[in-house]
Amino acid sequence: MHIGEIVAEIAARAGGAGIMLDVDGTLAPIVPRPELARVLPDVPSLLERLVRRIGVVAVISGRRSEEVRALVDVPGLEVVGTHGLEGIAQIDDDALAAITDVATALGARVEPKGAAVAVHFRALADPEAAMRAAGGSLITVAAANGLEVVPGKAILELMPVGGPRKGDAVQLLVEGDDLEAVLFAGDDVGDLDAFAALRRLRAAGLWTCAVAAGGPEVSATVLEAADVVVDGPRGVVELLSAIADELDREAAGP
Repeated sequence: MHIGEIVAEIAARAGGAGIMLDVDGTLAPIVPRPELARVLPDVPSLLERLVRRIGVVAVISGRRSEEVRALVDVPGLEVVGTHGLEGIAQIDDDALAAITDVATALGARVEPKGAAVAVHFRALADPEAAMRAAGGSLITVAAANGLEVVPGKAILELMPVGGPRKGDAVQLLVEGDDLEAVLFAGDDVGDLDAFAALRRLRAAGLWTCAVAAGGPEVSATVLEAADVVVDGPRGVVELLSAIADELDREAAGP
């Protein structure tokens, strides 16, 4: 699938189309600490243009909704936070304490997110070695508390087994607005669930496109699951700009 095809397909179905996006690594470059992240400068105005023309424009993120809004506060933008887990019961205090013990022993940082908890390793001298060292213990804690460990870029997230994921959020947005075309852009293992939802929707007759924001840290599994790979967040912005430009041209008429 090439960029011109994507632009044409979305433009042809604009009112019934959904553009759904991850944030970190997709709209914002990866940074050493989550609080340092900033979306690329073009993103807010670009999303404003798309919201005016597209049926649904949404951010589906592992971040909490309020953090997403702080990064990109665009009227009309749908936001789904914490992988779709917001509103689910919080992780038990004892489980959180056990996770914190494992992380603290390695110098990793713990980020409680309600029903989920993220353990960040990026600030360590050897994040990959620390993740391997923590993995077994975190899997044990997870298994004892109805959780599963989901790996990402220098991060391990613990989330409820069988709980909502990004794919569920995609499905709900599609059903809620009766969409007929869906594009999702992401960059990490947690986005594979959204890619899988797109495959199911395609089998049901919708036009879908899974976009991977490529880069040196992006898993081969993510790249292989995508319909198209672009050059990181800048490539995502260029694709969205092409869609917005085409929609604006069509709205302006001959």
